[in-house]
Amino acid sequence: MLNDDFERPIRVLVAKIGLDGHDRGAKIIATSLRDAGMEVIYTGLRQTPEMVINTAIQEDVDAIGISILSGAHMTVFPKVMQLLKDNELNDVLITGGGIIPDKDVEKLNELGVGKLFAPGSSTNEIAVYIKNWVLNNRKL
Repeated sequence: MLNDDFERPIRVLVAKIGLDGHDRGAKIIATSLRDAGMEVIYTGLRQTPEMVINTAIQEDVDAIGISILSGAHMTVFPKVMQLLKDNELNDVLITGGGIIPDKDVEKLNELGVGKLFAPGSSTNEIAVYIKNWVLNNRKL
């Protein structure tokens, strides 16, 4: 079980921001993380970055996973990162996946976005990545 090292389960917000209407992958990830012992909150479609951050605050999440297939990743991720900073959420992982070119992945990582997963990534790899990040970064 992935949560043996924690007093409470890892809480992950799975988010679909913008007009991207394809959420099959996000639902698969949400189910996989739940099966790995994490508490998962799924935002549903057509969320704004502000709505996602407000939910993250209300739910006291450890990580936010953004699923994006619309091509708006260079707008969405920086906006979410800025909102995290504005709300002093320095201990929340931002990760995600979708169709994101390698050159953009590098730029997003430089902004502080965590590992980004391409379609077909192992759900176990994603769960282990989140668990390890939280283990090393959760405030006691």
